[in-house]
Formats: sequence, structure tokens, C-alpha cells
Amino acid sequence: MLKLYNTLTRKKEEFIPIDKEKKKVKIYTCGPTVYNYAHIGNLRAYIFMDTLRKVLEYNGYTVEQVMNITDVGHMTSDADEGEDKMEKSAKALNKSVYEIAKMYTDAFMKDIKALNIKLPEHVVKATEHIKDMEEYVDEILKNGYAYKTSKGIYFDTSKLSSYGELSRIDLKNQLAGARVEVDKEKKNPLDFAIWIKAPKEHIMKWDSKYGLCYPGWHLECSALSRKYLGETFDIHTGGVDHIPIHHENEIAQSKGATGKIPARFWCHVEFLLIDNGKMSKSLGNIYTLEDLQKQGISPLTYRFFSYSSHYRNKLNFTWEAIRSAENSLNKLRDQIDLHKFEKNNPIEKEVLDDYRKKFLDAINEDLNMPVAISIIFDIAKQKEKSNDYYELVKEFDKVLSLDLDKTSKMRENKLEEIPKEVIELMNERKQARDNKDYSLSDILRDKIKEKGYIVIDSKDGQKIKKV
Repeated sequence: MLKLYNTLTRKKEEFIPIDKEKKKVKIYTCGPTVYNYAHIGNLRAYIFMDTLRKVLEYNGYTVEQVMNITDVGHMTSDADEGEDKMEKSAKALNKSVYEIAKMYTDAFMKDIKALNIKLPEHVVKATEHIKDMEEYVDEILKNGYAYKTSKGIYFDTSKLSSYGELSRIDLKNQLAGARVEVDKEKKNPLDFAIWIKAPKEHIMKWDSKYGLCYPGWHLECSALSRKYLGETFDIHTGGVDHIPIHHENEIAQSKGATGKIPARFWCHVEFLLIDNGKMSKSLGNIYTLEDLQKQGISPLTYRFFSYSSHYRNKLNFTWEAIRSAENSLNKLRDQIDLHKFEKNNPIEKEVLDDYRKKFLDAINEDLNMPVAISIIFDIAKQKEKSNDYYELVKEFDKVLSLDLDKTSKMRENKLEEIPKEVIELMNERKQARDNKDYSLSDILRDKIKEKGYIVIDSKDGQKIKKV
């Protein structure tokens, strides 16, 4: 039984899809705003998104997933204030907004591929769906949940008695401290823009029945999720920073247009901390995947590192911790590699099935990846080497996506240096020791020594070094 924590209800719930007969799951994921490179904190959300998808697939579900690319409308403040992030970046780099969007979308896709993240079935750009958004605004207006000002169209939060149900904000305190000077024509301080009239100097704008306008950021996800997944779907994912404003406003818009909460489950991943503090450009501690690679840290090490803490817990990044993760992942791959060629040593089905149950129980308990990883280590460290263990780990890696069947570069280099005949003698000697034929084992040890190598027996198996 798969259980997921639902932010909407504040509890773990058994996951049953809307289309339980076909076992089909529909997911909407908030994608990147492509005004800059994605940093490793952003990427934690997409690793979570991908892991959730693969856990569902491991459970036998078919997944249809949508991820948007925000290439317009996201203000420098999530509350519809400031400049459009795309335009601000374009000005800073002296490029067009479309050049900016392509450059950073391409960089994001490169990161996604490096992290073994499976692309959703629908990766959709906001700028290609302006008409869909305008039609969505029409419906909200028609239903009486929005009003016009000289600056655009605002959602009327006072018409929705349930506003704040996702974040459970204290509306009285929010109203007391809310700012209204962005547009004094707003009826309520918490009302938010869904369709914005573009000033003359604004670059990204489209002709509509309301004049030259551009969409509000929150509108984008409501319109796109409905277009591709319908009025209601199974799961909406994003970061915890989306809860109080972006996702709250998505729910409000959807209720205004359709009368329904769009997703049944709302799943959010916690922040990545840097040295126990917030990431900040002023502190110079925002790192990209490329920054890690320049320090010799592979992208999949970062994915592995993300599994060291539950997705609903904050994860603290330090250079010491990520280098330790790199060493651990290499060691894990090498231990798994020792099982690869032991094809004449079958493991009892009951033992393998017990590991399968433990792994499934872990991932189905709200994606408890730290426990799932501990099960992989337990298998890898088994003294009795067997290809059955190797194949079992490969099966589990369909969820983990860590390329656990790959030998570490360090071990690859060592194996390449050792002559083939010496490796064959080592394999024969291991078989002899497994059969408790220690006399033959000693003979083979001497033969290996004649070739210029010394065999050392350890708890992890045979190790070899040059004389």
C-alpha cells in the first residue's frame, strides 16, 4: 500500500488514483522559471518529482505527467510585484527574452538528463498557451470570482470562503500586514493578478480582448494542468515555497473557474540548506550542478546525496558531506560489482523476496529513501557473492536511477591494469574458497604471485596489489 503525505490534509494517506481501474496516475509538476541556471536547491524538487514517478511505476501504475516551463509572467516577487524575471534577466545580459528562455531551458534539460530524470510526457511552455490562459480568465470573470482594474484583472479572494486552505495561513494577520499600494483599485489586500495590462515598455505582451496583456504567474499552472490533465487530477508537486502563495492561488483560480480543487494530493519537497543556512547570491553560496562537477562531484552523487534525508525534511549541503557521498556511492557500486560475475551461486527465492518486500515497504512509506538506500547497502555487503543480488539491485535501481550497475572509475582503472589471466585466476581461487577447497586456493594464490600480484582476503572479498 502506497502512502503519501498530502499537504492539503496534513497527513499521510493511502494513494488510490482517480482512474483506479486503468491504474493511471496524472501528475502536474511546477517547472522552472527559465531566467537563470537552476541551482542544486531547485534540482532537489525535480529529483523528488522523478522519484515519485518511478515509485508509482514500480507499483504498476501508468503515469501521465505535465511540467510547465515558465518563460513569462513570473515577477521578481511571487506576489505579483516587481519586474518580470525573464525581462530583468534579458536586460542584464543584453539578450532578447526568447534567447534567455532558450539558453536556460537548454541548460535545465542538460541538468535533468545528467540526473537521470525522466522527462514528463508533456513539457509545455507558458508562451505557447497564452490563448488557453485568456480563456481561463474569461471563465473566472464569468463566474464572478474576478474583477477589472485599470491595471488588469484580479482574483477576488473575498468570494472564496476556503481561501488559505492549503497553507492554513492566518488570514486576519495576513490582511493586517498586507500591502495594497501595488494597485489601489484592488478590493482586498490578498487579491492577486491573473491578467496584467502591459505598460508600453513591457516586452512580453499579447493582444487580447482586454488589450495588450500578459498572464499572471499563478494562472499559467491552472490553465495548463486543466488543458492536459483535466479539471481534476491525482498529484501536484512542487517546493514548500510554493505552498503559501503560488499553490494557494492555483487552488483559488481553479475553484473560480471549475468549482473544484484541481489535485487530490499536494506533495511538497523541503528546502536545501547550505552550511545550515539559506542559499543567497549575496553570500555566494548558490551552486549549480556544473559547480559540483568542477569539484569532481558527479551529478548522480547529488541525486544519491538527496536520498540521505527524507524529502519532507530540510537537507543540509556541505562540501564535506557531498564528497563523502561521492566516496560512498563509488564504494557501493564497487561492492555491487563484486556480485556481478558470480552466476553459479543462486540465492534462495525467499531471501530475494524478503529484500523486495523491505524495499517496497520503504518506498511506499511516503518515499522513505534513506531506508531504501540502507537496504541496497545491506545487499551489497553480503559476504556470499551472487549475480542474483546484482540483478536485484538493478531492479531497485529503476526507482533510484543511480546507475548502480556501473563500476566506479577507480575500480575500472584498477581492473584495466590487472592482466586478464590474473583476474581469471582470482575468480578460480574465489570459487575454490567458496567450496572450502583451501589447498587449491593456496596453489592459485602462488600462481597469482608468480604473475607479480599478491592476493589479500578481506571481509569485502579478494583484494589484489602488485608485488
